[in-house]
Amino acid sequence: MVITAGIMGFLDIRFKPSTILIFSIAFGISSDGTIYFLTKYRQELKKISNAPAAISAAIKDTGLSMVYTSIILLCGFSIFAASSVGGTVALGVLVSLTLLISMFTNIILLPAIVLSIHKKSMKKEIIEQPLIDIEDSLE
Repeated sequence: MVITAGIMGFLDIRFKPSTILIFSIAFGISSDGTIYFLTKYRQELKKISNAPAAISAAIKDTGLSMVYTSIILLCGFSIFAASSVGGTVALGVLVSLTLLISMFTNIILLPAIVLSIHKKSMKKEIIEQPLIDIEDSLE
């Protein structure tokens, strides 16, 4: 969404009702792929109990379908670029671009974020547990 807003500013596309719809449409569609990946990751993590392996399995299962879905939606929304109405053209181009960026972030950035969060949570669990148990006995 931030990248789309930056592109709108760079291309001097003003906020209008038709261009503000971009954010809600693109957010709804892109979050669908994110939720699909995270659900599959959680299922794999319960089976495997190894985060990198679970991420790899989730990408193998969901990655291709996310790419196909994004390409189909990109082609569908890019048809709006042939319109003679400026707001519709902006809607088509920006939603298509946002879906393309979303696809790459769901496939590349999301697994990296999930893995880093998992590593941080594991470090936190290690820190909370004492490394050495010292008994306070007066013997």
